[in-house]
Amino acid sequence: MKIVILGAGQVGASVAESLVSEENDITIVDTDATRLAQLQDRLDLRTVTGNAAHPSALRAAGLDDADMLIAVTQSDQTNLVACKLAHCLFNVPTRIARLRTRDILENEELLSTANFAVDYALCPEQVITDYITRLVDFPSALQVLGFGENRLALVAVRAYSGGLLVGKPIRDMRLHLPPEIDARIAAIYRRDRAITPSGDTVIEEGDEVFLLAAEEHIRMVMRELRRMMRPVHRVMIAGGGNIGLRVAQVLEANCAVKVVEGLRARAEFIAGELKSALVLSGDATDEDLLEKEGIEEMDLFLALTNDDEDNIMAASLAKRLGAKRVVALINRRAYADLVQGGPIDIAISPAQVSIGSLLAHVRRGDVAQVHSLRRGAAEALEMVVHGDAKSSRVVGRRIADLPVIQGAVIAAIVRDLDTYQDVLIDAHTFGRRRGRVVIAHKDVVIESGDHVIVFCLNKKVVKKVEKLFAVGFHFF
Repeated sequence: MKIVILGAGQVGASVAESLVSEENDITIVDTDATRLAQLQDRLDLRTVTGNAAHPSALRAAGLDDADMLIAVTQSDQTNLVACKLAHCLFNVPTRIARLRTRDILENEELLSTANFAVDYALCPEQVITDYITRLVDFPSALQVLGFGENRLALVAVRAYSGGLLVGKPIRDMRLHLPPEIDARIAAIYRRDRAITPSGDTVIEEGDEVFLLAAEEHIRMVMRELRRMMRPVHRVMIAGGGNIGLRVAQVLEANCAVKVVEGLRARAEFIAGELKSALVLSGDATDEDLLEKEGIEEMDLFLALTNDDEDNIMAASLAKRLGAKRVVALINRRAYADLVQGGPIDIAISPAQVSIGSLLAHVRRGDVAQVHSLRRGAAEALEMVVHGDAKSSRVVGRRIADLPVIQGAVIAAIVRDLDTYQDVLIDAHTFGRRRGRVVIAHKDVVIESGDHVIVFCLNKKVVKKVEKLFAVGFHFF
């Protein structure tokens, strides 16, 4: 596929890196020649220096015969103009734009073909906000993701000494769960090395374990591997930018929130946007300020400024001063890999979190969801199955009979999403949920319409997975 990416910032570079590895023809446009040269040195792609809103730059990038435009510059206006030009002048079939302005995002008519011609609008700030708020709902998790319209939950946890499964084989998990509750350990990372789990695999202390279960059962399953931390009631946020403000607006309904913002004018603005949160004008790396505002009483400290170093310093300081759990936004992957698991409990890569939904629109086949795992080292795909036994390599076949793709694991299936099922919420309560979660065992037969969740331990196998699920495409 021939794809033109506008913007070589964190999001654009991350998208380019993901798509280049899948053998797409990529051209990236930016006004910063130095940044483009750095990208070209490490990735097999073409670069064009120019303004993404100018037809001449788009023509130089080869938009005349491109299959897709991905406009992810820092400017909403540039991205909108580029999509309009791509539609009117170059007839590009698919146009994706990064947008921050809520007025535009919430007005579908403005994005229609008759106006700015945006097929899909990506708002990274909102994606990251949703990601962080799910972590608040699961205080002991390293990562929380949803599949099958959030019918299925994937949660990453750190196994701790004394957990029910630590030192025991995975098959023993069944001994601690009610018969009607099923779950799956989809993958294990031990000292940064991926392990494909089997029933005989023994969990070790410190393992990063990826658990899959129905949304209503995931908390019960998580208790197998670690203590459930107490609910989050007190939160301090460092940084009142777009992400910090959005997160504060969501959390203030159920938590006591304090926001520390360095720019006084910005602090005054966000104070007017928030209802109950306390906004402080100051430096989040100021030890006296944190102590004065009761950092030792905070259940969660979120470092959400635009500066990696400030986030690392503020989060590390907050942890040392007594904050129960600290999370930091860190753009540079090398930094994130270095600090997570030390003083910082969770390091979030904004670009890797936000590009998953974009990749679902780029990938061939019917890919409903793409989630980046471990800051881009692995992926979880939600593949929608179509066709019948004649046109599909998977329909009507047992999982055990499918071609083996080394590094890919079929972990679960969400079935019958258009119907409601009675499900067990806890030991004594039943409720109704859309769809049915089927944990993938070797005798499970895949049906047309299933949403199949595939865990790819290495992104290099993604293309093989897509080919396997494609209708009318033979794997060999």
